[in-house]
Amino acid sequence: MEQKRFTKNDSGFVCENCGFEVKPLGRTSRNHCPKCLCSKHVDLLPGDRACSCGGIMRPVFARPDAKKGYIITQKCEKCGFIGNNKAALYEMKSTLEKEQYDDMDLIIKLTVNGNY
Repeated sequence: MEQKRFTKNDSGFVCENCGFEVKPLGRTSRNHCPKCLCSKHVDLLPGDRACSCGGIMRPVFARPDAKKGYIITQKCEKCGFIGNNKAALYEMKSTLEKEQYDDMDLIIKLTVNGNY
């Protein structure tokens, strides 16, 4: 049987890097903090929460994508795994609080300098 490549898992969490309380986005699997752009290495495939590593995934680069907005590349401090995440960008029509969207200043810094 073929394993799904994506599992919706839109749970809230407290960022282990900066302590910010991250709320669910309501439409996808949120896995990184909007304030520091870090996440925890818990997925083998997006949303499956099947990885036992548990290291902090730090943002190392961001790039614009014509269809997805921005893609944030993260690297695990513990095992070295490199993964990509779609940025959660602010939408004027959304009911989610503005501070729950990814920090655009950090994303821009990552596109220019890498490793903010």
